[in-house]
Amino acid sequence: MRSGEDFRVTVRRGARAVRPTLVTHVVLADDGDGTDDGRSTSIGFVVSRGVGTSVERNRVKRRLRHLVRARLDDVPVGSRIVIRALPAAKDATSVMLAADLDATLPLVGAR
Repeated sequence: MRSGEDFRVTVRRGARAVRPTLVTHVVLADDGDGTDDGRSTSIGFVVSRGVGTSVERNRVKRRLRHLVRARLDDVPVGSRIVIRALPAAKDATSVMLAADLDATLPLVGAR
């Protein structure tokens, strides 16, 4: 996911689940809003300055990217996902981030 409009649409229309380290927004491909138009699943990450320095933000983003990659098979093809890291993600272990991600995906219907 690269355009700001894709992020806005996903955050506004998507189902939302909140955990201590992240917020997940998902628009499923079969929602009837035109997201499944032959495109692959799109995933975007939002890691604001509130999370920390640029080094810390990039570290959180890399860890989230790695965790999501392992869970892509559970998400319907053509869906759009935005994962927003909260400030607590900076100090969270990968196990904690994985647990929060695993807890949010079923809540928004992605599993």
